[in-house]
Amino acid sequence: MTQKALDNSTHTTAWSSWVALFASSGTLICCALPALLVALGAGAALSTLVSVLPGLVWLSEHKGLVFGLAGAMLALSGALQWRNRFAPCPTDPALRHACLRTRKTSARVYGLSVALYLVGGWFAFLQPWLSSF
Repeated sequence: MTQKALDNSTHTTAWSSWVALFASSGTLICCALPALLVALGAGAALSTLVSVLPGLVWLSEHKGLVFGLAGAMLALSGALQWRNRFAPCPTDPALRHACLRTRKTSARVYGLSVALYLVGGWFAFLQPWLSSF
């Protein structure tokens, strides 16, 4: 495998992790943030936030689509992480260190993305369902 192919593979994996983090953060904004503000008694802050950022209402109304797209991005990122987990790194010590550091950072960002997705899913779907009992 050439150096350029290694760089592209590592770059793609890192990029997909950041995109997945962005997508899973959207699930927090649509569902977990409003629930947290209401639980803390900050309904006025929530109404101010919604008046300043009216797109939040759209995200909340279409939470199935938001979670579906975020889940698809997480699945794609996870597949890329899995595929590249044992990809060879360059033999140059400095490049090898950079390669391994990027791989670890990508894995951490992916783990954070999954955690944010699960927290958002809890507040969007499970908590309202459990509260109905």
